[in-house]
Amino acid sequence: MKKFEISKWAAVMLITASLGLTGCASTAPSGISLPLHQAWFNDQVIYYVTTDVSDQEMARAMGVNYAPRLRDAIPNYPKPPRQKTVIERVYAFPNGEQRNIFPSAPTPVGSESTDVAYSPVWLMYAVKWIEPKHAIELTSEDALLDAEAKGWVNIERTNIVVNCPIVPSTYVSH
Repeated sequence: MKKFEISKWAAVMLITASLGLTGCASTAPSGISLPLHQAWFNDQVIYYVTTDVSDQEMARAMGVNYAPRLRDAIPNYPKPPRQKTVIERVYAFPNGEQRNIFPSAPTPVGSESTDVAYSPVWLMYAVKWIEPKHAIELTSEDALLDAEAKGWVNIERTNIVVNCPIVPSTYVSH
């Protein structure tokens, strides 16, 4: 008997085509809608979606999946800034003073990214202004860490892990 070999991609295409021909794929939704959020990365506005949160109250408030196992990604030590692991810091402003700050992003966003540090799994750090009346817009991790060094903000690690993939700006309808 002669062996027939097929590449993984060819197999996927064959299965997809056969599902389409048999009507099995017709029960799938034609699209979904997720809230698109803006954040800062290196002085640039980026866009992301949130799909899962390890904190049930936060997940409920955001209308996303509660995923307590995301906490398993938290290292056993306080993760220093700029040390890359599967989990990355995201800086959130619980009082809503400004957009979140991401310390990494796919560059460029999409399938051609060359950024090996990017991960869509984030450990939330809460940022609070020591003197809220002096708050300014911080647009990068460097600016935020500088503000912390100057005593302007307090950064506190939480145990909340979020899955927030950064998406191309082409997802934004104008």
